[in-house]
Amino acid sequence: MKTKKQDAAIIYIGELSGTRLGDFRIAASDFGLVAVEWADSQREFDAYLARLSRPVVEDAKRIKPYAKELAEYIEGKRHAFTIPVDWTLLTPFQREALQAVFRIPYGETRTYLDIAEQINRPHAYRAVGGANAMNPMPLVIPCHRVIGMDGKLHGYGGGQGLKTKEWLLQMEGAVIA
Repeated sequence: MKTKKQDAAIIYIGELSGTRLGDFRIAASDFGLVAVEWADSQREFDAYLARLSRPVVEDAKRIKPYAKELAEYIEGKRHAFTIPVDWTLLTPFQREALQAVFRIPYGETRTYLDIAEQINRPHAYRAVGGANAMNPMPLVIPCHRVIGMDGKLHGYGGGQGLKTKEWLLQMEGAVIA
């Protein structure tokens, strides 16, 4: 009998170009968003998709609703995503940690410890940091909203790193130290 993960056989990919934050590559399955990556990180995007061991097909039409919501978010016109997310391709811990990050409201921040406590693993704040570092869907799963216990910005792999994280938080109106 096939599992949901096996049913998600095809990964569809497409682009979002010309945003304030640059160009993006987007991947989705029949279950929802799988990955978002800055276009200048094409090697990482391709490597991630290769690890999923699924056929990859260019399909701009299937990617269009994902690109539309990402563009609206980057322009400050969208505060919450309604596109589906395919959680099935993440490990159980990644899924648990990143779903908690996904629930952080627009314009608010949480610490790695807050997320660890929220998922009832109060000593796993470093593992939460690791899950954030491996987040395949930045912006949609807003890892930029996770800050250090000192209230400062720590680590961001997308765009121009911490400069992009700071820009995103300022755009959302978040108070940062």
